[in-house]
Amino acid sequence: MPEKGDDTKKTARPKRTKTLKVSNQIPKKRRREIERALDAHEPSRPEWDRLSGAKQHRFFGKRIKPGSIRQIEFPLLDVKLGDAWSTPVTIIHGRRPGPTITITGGVHGNEMVGQVAASLLSQTVFTGPGRPLDPEMMAGTVRLAPVLNPPGFTRQLRYFPDGRDLNREFPGSEMGSTTGRVAHRVLSELITGSDFLLDLHTAATGRDNLPQVRADLADPPSNRVARAFGIEVILDSKGPKGSMRRAASRLGIGSLTYEGGGANLADHEAVQIAIHGILNVLRSLHVIPGNAARPKFRLLASGSTWVRADEGGLVDLFVSRGSFVETGEVIGRIVDPQRPSESVDIISPSRGIFICTANNPIVTPGTPVGHLLPVTRGVKLIRKGLDKKTNRLIVSGSKGEPIWREDFEVEEIMIEGEWSGGAVDAEWQRDWQSSSELEHVEAAEEEDAD
Repeated sequence: MPEKGDDTKKTARPKRTKTLKVSNQIPKKRRREIERALDAHEPSRPEWDRLSGAKQHRFFGKRIKPGSIRQIEFPLLDVKLGDAWSTPVTIIHGRRPGPTITITGGVHGNEMVGQVAASLLSQTVFTGPGRPLDPEMMAGTVRLAPVLNPPGFTRQLRYFPDGRDLNREFPGSEMGSTTGRVAHRVLSELITGSDFLLDLHTAATGRDNLPQVRADLADPPSNRVARAFGIEVILDSKGPKGSMRRAASRLGIGSLTYEGGGANLADHEAVQIAIHGILNVLRSLHVIPGNAARPKFRLLASGSTWVRADEGGLVDLFVSRGSFVETGEVIGRIVDPQRPSESVDIISPSRGIFICTANNPIVTPGTPVGHLLPVTRGVKLIRKGLDKKTNRLIVSGSKGEPIWREDFEVEEIMIEGEWSGGAVDAEWQRDWQSSSELEHVEAAEEEDAD
């Protein structure tokens, strides 16, 4: 212990990072599977040497120099006749080595949130000097493919022209169906070679999704990016059979699906949260400078309940995406236009958060009206994240002015001179109120006074 007068400097204690609180709804058996997978994980890819010079990035036979941006037309079909369904892919290749992150939207042609978010990220408001995706400041590569279903996008349809769902056709086949061939090319040319995949989606037609992340949490790289996205709700799921995310995970690519908003709508909040999450992932991977934002808490879940109508008619929902409800709570009412005096209440089967609600009022028996995430633990924690007025979950990244709407600095031009009349409005005639008009104004003000 130093004596008085000793000039020995005290060692500063390292700052303690607060542990992020988790409302864990995943069963114990699955939690143990996830823990074992994370403990046993050994990275197959070495860490990148940030100090070494970056090499040229190759995509579809094209070269992209370090510290540059290039847009490449990517044909989804290999044809000599007919439409190849070319779609733009923007490559942002950093000055230093690092991971390759592929961001996709528009797998379903009528899901606009991902298409808008990925398109905005390729604009100069993000890629310009000093901006978040400035290639001179980046390490690694970001590949942006906003529209992976061009014919569906043009017609505002979910499916490809052959009636198939692209997100159920992976890994696809060179000699398969039309959609299967597209899946094969997307996986082999765009997804393969990536270190991480961020696939952006919305709910299907007639529904509205709470912004959320879906990933296989027992897959370490997918677990990493799901948490790094920085929003509250993470659903543990391998993904449907034939989905792009599931196929990418089998290739060792850390993958997640972002869901937010509804079909045919450029949901402002869902777009903002998507961009917020993508930038968080890039910061977490040290692709771009800065610290990733963290949510107030994390809600992990691996089970959900569809709440369905038991009668037909028109539904009046009292809840919306993100609403927190209690068991037995009336969440809506079904009425029949042909029987105006009769109605049936819809009751919540359990306590939880609605991660999806219907926005189409027409229902028949069995029609889903909401997707409920049951909550059994961490109720007090979740309540702290609810809006006091609406009782809805406030998702991280939903507040504040969108970064893409920030004003650029503009060059100002100074012009010397003087106003001839002493002021800019000096020469304009003023309309003076008459004494009688003033009396009427004063009388009106007296009548309105308390």
